[in-house]
Amino acid sequence: MAFIPVYILILFFTIVIDYFAGILIENTTHQKRKWWLVMSLMANVGVLAYFKYYNFFIDNINTAFNLQGDSGFSFLGIILPIGLSFHTFQAMSYTIEVYRGNQKAERHFGIYALYVMFYPQLVAGPIERPQNVIHQLKEKHSFDYGRAVSSMQIILWGLVKKILIADRLAIVVNEVYRPGTTYSGSAYLVATIFFAVQIYCDFSGYSDIAIGTARILGIDLMKNFDTPYFSKSVTEFWRRWHISLSTWFRDYVYIPLGGSKKGKFRWYFNLLFVFLISGLWHGANWTFVIWGGLLGFALVIEAITRKFRGRMAERLPAGLFNSASRLITLSFICLTWIFFRAGNVTQATDIVATIFSFSPDYFKLTNVNLGGVSYLGVPQWQLVACLLLIVSLFTIEWLYKEYGLKNWLEQKPTYIRWGAYYAMIIFLLLFGAFTTNEFIYFQF
Repeated sequence: MAFIPVYILILFFTIVIDYFAGILIENTTHQKRKWWLVMSLMANVGVLAYFKYYNFFIDNINTAFNLQGDSGFSFLGIILPIGLSFHTFQAMSYTIEVYRGNQKAERHFGIYALYVMFYPQLVAGPIERPQNVIHQLKEKHSFDYGRAVSSMQIILWGLVKKILIADRLAIVVNEVYRPGTTYSGSAYLVATIFFAVQIYCDFSGYSDIAIGTARILGIDLMKNFDTPYFSKSVTEFWRRWHISLSTWFRDYVYIPLGGSKKGKFRWYFNLLFVFLISGLWHGANWTFVIWGGLLGFALVIEAITRKFRGRMAERLPAGLFNSASRLITLSFICLTWIFFRAGNVTQATDIVATIFSFSPDYFKLTNVNLGGVSYLGVPQWQLVACLLLIVSLFTIEWLYKEYGLKNWLEQKPTYIRWGAYYAMIIFLLLFGAFTTNEFIYFQF
């Protein structure tokens, strides 16, 4: 409402439709249940299509038929509501689960409205399921000091990832990817790697803040990230990145389409189709569709070569195979992020071509046209700081994953634990990039 007050009616519309649809689905039988579900899904998808995709489709229709001026279809002067894709998908999961019999229809209108509008994760997830959240909203939650402390630790780590790392890297990424600039292949390569870390810290940082905030209130939200950049395949990456969305598409699109149970070619089609839809979910731009298509194609290749990769894993030393797999996976994921970050397909393809061009000025890190003393648009010390932050991030995550860093710290005396917390806060205040960078996924 602070953004555009009238947009609260969008939430009110979907909440009312889905609240009554859930009750009607539960109270009716056979074909009528399906019709109520279809009505609910159409209402949600209709709102999403109108606000997010109408102008995109109109633009493509006008381009395809060369319609210009008065002969073309008009665009709507609308702004995308913040977090529309997230709370729409969460609302859809409710009626689907009621239809499947996994969740009883909620009779308390306030409880159901709170499920859709629960403020910590309303605008950027995690995309929750009703069977995980609704019953928690009905339970009594007393204040728990230990739970509050652990929740604040999660929030603090989320703030560090967002303000100290993501927003610091964004300074470089925004400069190099800025339309009209010309950088060398190595500069675009570094900026792309920076963006891979930026988007991870930005999005997982928000998820940490949302999960921690909900935990203080006594509500447990699902885990949304699990050190995805340590994955040994693209398939594994998507089991560990934006888990709430990937499982949403798995449960409500991929499996209903048949998953891998209807033959190889149907399996490959299902993988590619789901990721094309996932790409479109992220944004009304062909760059996102291509991004999703590249990921879907990679999953198809991994499905085809699964036995071959299994034999390679048996013949090669485990350390060599795992390291090579992680490097190849990370390299490919970074390549796909170019299409996610670029403003249009032309810019994305130009950046890819430049990265693989190996021109004479390939290792030049200044603006090719302007030159200057700054590197990638920032002073040299900022570039060094970015590199140190990235190394520190992955070192901490590796220690957390492999050696239980969190449990180790919790067993230490109070002065060590609180010293670590204060050190994080001081670093955050001294070196954080306190700019106006909103969370990246707010745009979706």
